Amino acid sequence: MPEPHDVLVIGAGHAGCEAACAAARFGLRVLLVTSSLETIGQMSCNPAIGGIAKGTVVREIDALGGIMGRAADRATIQFRMLNRSKGPAVWAPRAQCDRGLYRRAVRCLLEGHPTLEVNQGTVATLLLDGDRVVGARTVDGRKLLAHTVVLTAGTFLRGTIHIGTETQISGGRAGDAAVVDIAEQLEAIGLTVDRFKTGTPPRVDGRSVDYSRVVRQDGDANPSGFAQYTREERPEQRPCWITWAGSEVREIVERHIHESALYGGAIAGRGPRYCPSIEDKIVRFPDAERHQVFLEPEGLDTAELYVNGLSTSLPADVQLRYIRAVPGLEQAKITRNGYAIEYDYYPPEQLTPWLEVKAIEGLFFAGQINGSTGYEEAGGQGLMAGINAARRVQGREPVVMGREDSYIGVLIDDLVTRGVDEPYRLFTSRAEFRLLLRQDNTLKRLGGLAKALSMLGEGELRVLEQRLSEENGLLEFASRTSLQPTSANQVLDRAGESGIESPQRIADLIRRPRVGLRALADASQIEVPPATDDVWTSVEIELKYAGYLERERLAIKKLQALADFSLPQDLPYLELASLSTEARHKLDRIRPDSLAQAGRIPGVSPSDLQNLVVEVSRQRCEVA
Repeated sequence: MPEPHDVLVIGAGHAGCEAACAAARFGLRVLLVTSSLETIGQMSCNPAIGGIAKGTVVREIDALGGIMGRAADRATIQFRMLNRSKGPAVWAPRAQCDRGLYRRAVRCLLEGHPTLEVNQGTVATLLLDGDRVVGARTVDGRKLLAHTVVLTAGTFLRGTIHIGTETQISGGRAGDAAVVDIAEQLEAIGLTVDRFKTGTPPRVDGRSVDYSRVVRQDGDANPSGFAQYTREERPEQRPCWITWAGSEVREIVERHIHESALYGGAIAGRGPRYCPSIEDKIVRFPDAERHQVFLEPEGLDTAELYVNGLSTSLPADVQLRYIRAVPGLEQAKITRNGYAIEYDYYPPEQLTPWLEVKAIEGLFFAGQINGSTGYEEAGGQGLMAGINAARRVQGREPVVMGREDSYIGVLIDDLVTRGVDEPYRLFTSRAEFRLLLRQDNTLKRLGGLAKALSMLGEGELRVLEQRLSEENGLLEFASRTSLQPTSANQVLDRAGESGIESPQRIADLIRRPRVGLRALADASQIEVPPATDDVWTSVEIELKYAGYLERERLAIKKLQALADFSLPQDLPYLELASLSTEARHKLDRIRPDSLAQAGRIPGVSPSDLQNLVVEVSRQRCEVA
């Protein structure tokens, strides 16, 4: 019998690929099994990476040695930094990608890990030894033995595609079969299962679009990209286009709403509130005059366009009718119809904070199986599941990032602590410390962790050390360099700011809203430490928002005090009469690791937390 692999990853979507690469970074033997090698890294929905909060996640994945950012840069045909007109806490990198190039980049990056094997096969069931996973069995009868398993099934578990109320097709996405056996096994084991739905819009032939009636949208002139350890060569850049779905589209959808799978009763699962179908938009926003529609290129080798904003489960003939009611699409030819897909997920309160299934030792879940939605959310979970599956093999403690550390930490804590009642999507508003968790400082925040975990190669470590050295040098320069009034006032006057009468440090002057760091540095007439443009941007933000950042750091210290108060995993919550009934049941189900995590559970009140401290302290005294 062959030697078991250290880590078996099931599914090669965004979660699975990150999990496999992360585990391979530890030098372990990793097997990534997928039903089709051709669809590794497939963008099942829109051909884009990043966006609000999501772009920061991609850079966090990259900072920890992941591949999503590198693959995106190799495939980017348009890059934009969103929200530039707003504060830096919500700046958001987003890349329009060539689907084919992205998929091939992911495959290439996977194969760059010598201990990572990729194999084609469909997993039928998990292999269990009591309450411990020991591998999986494929539909063709092969046993894939492993010390730990990461399951990243996406929308494939009992997936059903809906087009209208009459057409239902078993499938994980268009053209790919659903997975049934393993879903039935997990339910039989006793895991709680529920159903969600998501959807995708039609695609159209770009040659049939009247571009004189749509608005062209170009990318940034100097795109920065996602990858921070490498500089990837970008392909040719392409524009997107903007149009609108107005009253005529509304009338068509309203007239046929009973034929929608969602509104006609064919789908019971709940869909993503923040990525609504056109039917949802018409029903939920009856007073909206029109809805924005983006025409996004699918790639450099095709004229096909993704019609972002018109996701649907209406019949094919209705889709064509409302598509042709959109300005610029009057003669459009649909190349692929939109559809909704309903699938199994497992409420994530059944997971530990390191994404291991509480009921099955060595089994980790990542991605849409946990009730999340989005490539980036899946990738972040996959990365952490891969790290922790590897560390379990090594007999080491799991890695759990806090809400103060990263958006990935916010994402996972939200899932396992608060659970989901709709497909979970990240937003900046979900993070209490979003000014600290910016897209520009991910190496500073997470590079040390990546280094401590030995996730980085020699070249990546050199880049990290160089970046941190440049930041520290520029920060020190701004802190120790003072400008005389004659030098400073020229800069302040040009910025529309009042002058100064005595020397002031650059670090103090930069806090004025309209004053730039480079202008002040130039006015000093002192040699400035060398630094890249990215470093200048990050240091300016750190200095300009120093007061706000310090407030967030003080709040983190208070949170850490609660986190340091650990809660025993065998605490008999149901017997603690001093807690409310709701708190007892929720605490018993989730079993938080700390008082901080307990406080984030909906239904656990401040008085419950105070009583919980008393109960735990009493137990500790009794044991002592």
